[in-house]
Amino acid sequence: MFIDEAVIYVKGGDGGNGCVSFRREKYVPHGGPDGGQGGNGGDVIFNVSDKIETLLDLTSRVKYIAESGLNGKGSTKRGKDGKDLVLNLPKGTLIKDKESGRVLKDMSTPGESIIIARGGRGGRGNKYYATATNQVPRQAEQGKPGEARWLCLELKLLADVGLIGMPNAGKSTLLSRLSAARPKIADYAFTTMQPQLGVVSVADCRRFIVADIPGLIEGAHCGIGLGDEFLRHIERTKLLVHLLDVSPYAGTKPLDAYHIVRNELHQYNPLLAEKPEIVIANKIDLLDEDESAEYIQALEKAISKPVCPVSMVTGKNIEALIRTVVSALDEIQAQASTSLCG
Repeated sequence: MFIDEAVIYVKGGDGGNGCVSFRREKYVPHGGPDGGQGGNGGDVIFNVSDKIETLLDLTSRVKYIAESGLNGKGSTKRGKDGKDLVLNLPKGTLIKDKESGRVLKDMSTPGESIIIARGGRGGRGNKYYATATNQVPRQAEQGKPGEARWLCLELKLLADVGLIGMPNAGKSTLLSRLSAARPKIADYAFTTMQPQLGVVSVADCRRFIVADIPGLIEGAHCGIGLGDEFLRHIERTKLLVHLLDVSPYAGTKPLDAYHIVRNELHQYNPLLAEKPEIVIANKIDLLDEDESAEYIQALEKAISKPVCPVSMVTGKNIEALIRTVVSALDEIQAQASTSLCG
């Protein structure tokens, strides 16, 4: 089961109360105040772990409350501090305040941590209030409550390349061709019910990560189909690979399918539609060999972009596609470096 959203309540531990106490020793007839301070409440801490991949562990309960500090004691004994509550998150988790919707933190680096709800400070005992004019104070401070808030957690997969297209365009098959991932593949729509990741190894010990999301259909940005739930996972990708089914058995004409998906990207997030894109004409093996070249040229002219013809079944042009993706990623990296230097 893939869990990419969670709503939880977090609260830091309450601080312990200060103590009202006076020395009562046999040979100290004028013993003064000796009430100790309460312990501080524990913090709620989020930590990025590379050992978990979903938010499933956090959905087992709703409220996460750190341990409270203990009350102070006599003989100026300070109460014990409450233990911190450390919650592990997968990398790529976005932390939002539920009430305001404000993004509090983008947790994207393994080992990164943040205190999301601080524990309350322990109250001061009556010894703190002793002065020359108030030698027998009988008041102590109450411990402060810990911070509390409702949070929305959203997981966005971290991948270099995002595979997009209509259902049954061949995204899962391409992922299995490029990497060791083994997504479900079948001849009906929406075989991909959750995002899939694959690692593609290339020459010189290089590699890039590919994310396959459920197919997009018209109206996906409004909640139709499955893709709208997972479009967030390609928001962080550097490059989009758009698959088109050009076989005679495709339910939607390739040009129409292209514009439908592009429109859904734009409706969901205009910035997503501006990402660099490689267009693939899949199932080219089902076209007549003499007409395929002319067909691809017409498609390139219609969308004003190069189109890479491939066949997942025969493996035709798969290696060329990998080289094209690597080249595009290198160009994107070079542009990013230039903009930073500038």
